[in-house]
Amino acid sequence: MPWLLLILAGLFEVGFTTCLKLSDNFRNTGWSLAFLVSITLSFLLLNKAIQTIPIGTAYAVWTGIGAVGTAITGMLLFREPAEFWRLFFIFLLIGSIVGLKAVSAN
Repeated sequence: MPWLLLILAGLFEVGFTTCLKLSDNFRNTGWSLAFLVSITLSFLLLNKAIQTIPIGTAYAVWTGIGAVGTAITGMLLFREPAEFWRLFFIFLLIGSIVGLKAVSAN
């Protein structure tokens, strides 16, 4: 269960970064509110997950999910470049996240 909470926290991190971009420097009220809800849920879920998962592992996985998810969102929604080396390092990051889970005692 803590790993599911951590994954959800990471997905809400993708949500809050996407909402941050769409909020247009907090001028768009709807996206600004979505940002606040997403960031709150992300941190609450992260906090719950670190009660069981070691904080170093949890934080690395949380930021990794957020980084990968945000990079993919940027490519899909905001037409950011999807060049070979960028994709290579995204896959390397995914491998690192999976590796951290694999060696975690929890």
